Amino acid sequence: MDSKTRHQYEIRAQIVKAMAHPTRLFIVDELSRKEKCVRELTRMIGADMSTVSRHLSILKKAGIIQDKKKGIQVYYQLKVPCVMNFFQCVESVIKTTAREQLKLVK
Repeated sequence: MDSKTRHQYEIRAQIVKAMAHPTRLFIVDELSRKEKCVRELTRMIGADMSTVSRHLSILKKAGIIQDKKKGIQVYYQLKVPCVMNFFQCVESVIKTTAREQLKLVK
């Protein structure tokens, strides 16, 4: 593998790693519905604001979400909504695996 190809895969891995946490998956899912501020997400998640902010920072650094300031509040939204296609793919993997496992017990 040449260095350009390796770099492309490293960037892809960073994006996948950024989403590889249940809380961050929840945040991405919620932001697919509408933008939210840290306070809203903190209430929904049930964690402290610093923890939620850290998750948001990881997602932002990976290019998955973006923020915008409205008054004193910072609101987050998906930067690239097609990330939800990844969720659909994951669900397909779960269903396929479940069907295959079900066949083993029949």
